[in-house]
Amino acid sequence: MGIINGRMREFKLDNEYPYNRTGPVRWIISHTVRYPLLPLLALLAAVVNNYAYSYIQVFIGRAFDLISKPPWESSALLAIALSAFAAAATQGGMGLIRNYANEFIAQRIERDGRDELYASLLGKSQTFHGKQRIGDLMARATNDVRSLNIMFSPGLMLILDASLGIVAPITIIASMNTKLLLVPLLFLVALVITVSDYARRLNPVSNALREQFGTMNAGLAEAIAGIEVVKGSAQEVQELDKFAADAAVYRDHFVTQGEIQARYLPMLMFSVAWAAAFLHGMFLWQAGELSLGEVVTFVGLVGVLRFPTFVSIFAFNLTQIGIASARRILELINTETELDENVGGVNRPIRGEVTFENVSFAYDENGAAVLKGINFMAQPGETIAIVGQTGSGKTTLTQLINRIFDTSEGRVLVDGVDVRDWKLESLRSQISFIEQDVFLFSRTLAENIAFGHAEATSQQIEYAAHEAQAHDFIMSFKDGYETEVGERGVMLSGGQRQRIAIARAFLTNPRILILDDSTSAIDSATEDKIQQAMRRISQERTTFLITHRLSQIRWADRILVLKQGELIDQGTHEELLQRSRDYQRIFARYD
Repeated sequence: MGIINGRMREFKLDNEYPYNRTGPVRWIISHTVRYPLLPLLALLAAVVNNYAYSYIQVFIGRAFDLISKPPWESSALLAIALSAFAAAATQGGMGLIRNYANEFIAQRIERDGRDELYASLLGKSQTFHGKQRIGDLMARATNDVRSLNIMFSPGLMLILDASLGIVAPITIIASMNTKLLLVPLLFLVALVITVSDYARRLNPVSNALREQFGTMNAGLAEAIAGIEVVKGSAQEVQELDKFAADAAVYRDHFVTQGEIQARYLPMLMFSVAWAAAFLHGMFLWQAGELSLGEVVTFVGLVGVLRFPTFVSIFAFNLTQIGIASARRILELINTETELDENVGGVNRPIRGEVTFENVSFAYDENGAAVLKGINFMAQPGETIAIVGQTGSGKTTLTQLINRIFDTSEGRVLVDGVDVRDWKLESLRSQISFIEQDVFLFSRTLAENIAFGHAEATSQQIEYAAHEAQAHDFIMSFKDGYETEVGERGVMLSGGQRQRIAIARAFLTNPRILILDDSTSAIDSATEDKIQQAMRRISQERTTFLITHRLSQIRWADRILVLKQGELIDQGTHEELLQRSRDYQRIFARYD
């Protein structure tokens, strides 16, 4: 079964890495530990980097003590200067290594997260995709995945650096004189309290920003995708107002975020702590417990705390956004799907026998049934036409054969085996479905014809195009079969797109062929030629034909008549014309 982490899927990658998907933080950690050497390298480099930087202040203090007590040797000052230089060089070198390791982690997690999300979307059922807004999916697959990268570099890198930028100076201060810890520790307690409060107030705003961006992007994508309808209905102003309203909400969330950041107290507290540290150090110097150079070192080390205090204002924000994005990505990945790929299912060539046994279907569990008690059998090589009024369930019936949907009641059998017991890839690879609204990818004509049969040769592609009456118009283009068709095949007419889809079906050589009004946009002369080819290949495979063309209905071996989701009659054209009043009405309308 295609069940990973307790979830059913129609598709999964081979050797998939088992990420922990029980929560966004655990998911992020499981991605990170996939590359254990990189976090360790980043941590080690950050430790050395921060201690090297802090020791620069120690050397400055020692130099101050040296020159304040003459006579002093130039060689001694040079030794201290070289030591400070070595510390600075070490800091710079370790900083490069730390940045490199963090950037490497960030890029890999962005890549792996995007791959995982894409594979998950491919494994979701048609029911899932039918409920999603494309713009929101794209926002999650692009912006949210990108936020994972930014969360690590610079977000978590700065938090790691800031944490060690606190630990390093405080441990050195403790080694100098434990009395010096009073002000730094009081500041540290205040910093933890204020930053925690800052993160608590920022978290819901970060979540709202990501959600609103998805909503705004979805609205924009829908308006662009439906631009013909928008312009045809003169709704440009209304759509602009709708987008402006979504953008205003997004802006308001940003303003709220800015207000929270403007009230960031730690920087004010640091300034007070720095002054207090200087005052405390001078008191200890006056008491003879510190040298003047040690006071300089102490004040310099407290000054090191300025960087972690400052970067926390945006480092935590980047981390909060990353966690919010991870939560949105996981919502998609963890969404249950109704179908599974059934890896251990039946995997063999299909003969083409299709049986419906008391099949009923509803799109929603508590919704009205679209199909009710359907029973029929199609023999291998038989051509079955399906007719009925709009909304009678014709397309839905055929989508149960290749498990786009599963039945609510009853069984659909292929060669006597329930379709749920077939390996999904084996079942679908031997069934071709050509719809009225043909989808073409933004690739070449040859690649679109060979979709689903990637190993096809150019000769096979051209033969399929000839059979579908597509070769002549393909060769009329400057680049022939290498012509890019644009998004959704926008450069082609409806009839040309349908012929490309039919050529694709010829090439895959399916055992079951489903044609859903697939010649509706083709002129009569071209249709006649395509039908001749269709009749030749349909003799070798089971064909289901949904059409309003009488010429196609007549050459079917059998016709199913649907009405309001029920199979009310079946037979040949002549038989139904004599006995079925509903078919007579349909026939009269087609005629």
